[in-house]
Amino acid sequence: MELKMLSKNKTQIKFLVKGINHAYANTLRRLVMSEVPTLAIEEVDFKTNNSILYDEIVAHRLGLVPLKTDPKLADEKTQVKFTLKAKGPGFIHASDIKSKDAKCKPVHPNMPIVKLLEKQEIQLEATATLGTGKEHMKWSPGLAFFVQEPVLKINNKSSKLAEFKDKYPPQAFDKKGLLVEKNIMELDLVDACDGVCEDIVKVEYSNTNFIFTLETWGQMDCTTIITTAIDIFNSQLTEFSKLMKK
Repeated sequence: MELKMLSKNKTQIKFLVKGINHAYANTLRRLVMSEVPTLAIEEVDFKTNNSILYDEIVAHRLGLVPLKTDPKLADEKTQVKFTLKAKGPGFIHASDIKSKDAKCKPVHPNMPIVKLLEKQEIQLEATATLGTGKEHMKWSPGLAFFVQEPVLKINNKSSKLAEFKDKYPPQAFDKKGLLVEKNIMELDLVDACDGVCEDIVKVEYSNTNFIFTLETWGQMDCTTIITTAIDIFNSQLTEFSKLMKK
């Protein structure tokens, strides 16, 4: 197996994995979205709520607020308490939710929860617990997907280039009017170029190399999510091996 980082920023990474198959690639994708544990609000005890939204709707919105999660947390009994006390008029945001643990707080402070009018107020206590995406999407740490690595064969000397040139994205060409593989790959123009004219651009897909994209919701950074998913996979394989020996 070989891994190559293609791009990386605060919320998304893209990397190429060589020497695996579809089963392994899809398992990694599912583990990222369904097995990596994160914190999310599960229980809400309302003291006062005379806003326009029912208790259940406010609780649902609170549950979907991404919370910073320490990757070292592994105890399913881990709980973090939150409180919210606010009066109108004005919007109530995620930043108004006060955490008992400074390390666990809303990822997006400006995320709106509810709008209160004059004389309206809301007061509640909430409890966040560890969970996984297979239980509810609110515990999923991010979105992961993969594609087979495309292999391009470009023929800029094709006699059909003039006829089909306007069918290709203009960003795929360089200043000399030639199709450039780097432009097509980096700008995600493969699908736009595939099938236009195979004599000019022919696209083939690898069965052993896959390009992964992972976008985090913010509970953890992308690298932590991937490494945690791999650790979970290894643990599951070890457990399966023990069961087979029995």
